[in-house]
Amino acid sequence: MNSPLNAIIDDDAAIRAGWSVIDLAAAYLDAGATFLQLRAKQRSSAWLLETAGQLVAMAEKTGAQIIVNDRADVARLAGAAGVHVGQDDLEPAAVRRLIGPDRLIGFSTHSTAQIDDAVQQPIDYVAVGPIFGTGSKDTGYDAVGLRLVAEAAQRARPRGLQVVAIGGITLDRAPDVLRAGATSVAVISDLLTTGDPRARVAQYLERLAQVGGV
Repeated sequence: MNSPLNAIIDDDAAIRAGWSVIDLAAAYLDAGATFLQLRAKQRSSAWLLETAGQLVAMAEKTGAQIIVNDRADVARLAGAAGVHVGQDDLEPAAVRRLIGPDRLIGFSTHSTAQIDDAVQQPIDYVAVGPIFGTGSKDTGYDAVGLRLVAEAAQRARPRGLQVVAIGGITLDRAPDVLRAGATSVAVISDLLTTGDPRARVAQYLERLAQVGGV
C-alpha cells in the first residue's frame, strides 16, 4: 500500500450513481488510483469472486492493488493484494493464516481501545473512523474526529503500520486528515458527487500530493 487515496468501490453506491463496479474501477485506475477496495455487502459469493478477479486483472496492467472488503476467502481465491476486515469479521490472526504472510490486512477501529488492540495484531494498516459524519454506511459509531487520527498515528507508526482514515471525507477535508497523521484517506461518496469519478480521483491525487502523501 503506497497511496494517499484508498478509493473504495461500494457496489450499492456505484449503482445509485449509475455506474457498474467494473466501469467505476476503470475510471479510477485511468485517473491514476493505485489502491482500490471492493465492497459489496449484498452480492453473492460467486459474483464477488468473479468481480474481484476482474478487478485484479485490470489492476495488474497499471500496478495497482485491489483489496476485498470482509472476505478473506475471496481475496485469496481472486489473487487480490489483501483484505479489509472490521470488528465483527474474522480476527486478523485468523485472516493471516488464511491469506498468508505476503498479502495486506487492514483492520477497522473506532476508539482508542480498539486501536491499542489493533496494533498488536498481524495487520498492515489500521483504519480509523468515521472521522466525520457519513451517509454511505451505517457504522453504528459516532464520528471520532481528527483527534483519533492523531492518536492512531502515534500508536501505529512506531510499529510500522499505516493509518487509513475513513468516514465523511471530502476533497476539502482530505488534506487536514493527512496532516493529522493519516497516511491515506478512504473515500466512497465524494468520488461520485460530481458525476465524473475519473476527474474527481485525479483531483484527490493532486491535492493529496501537495500535502506530501505517503
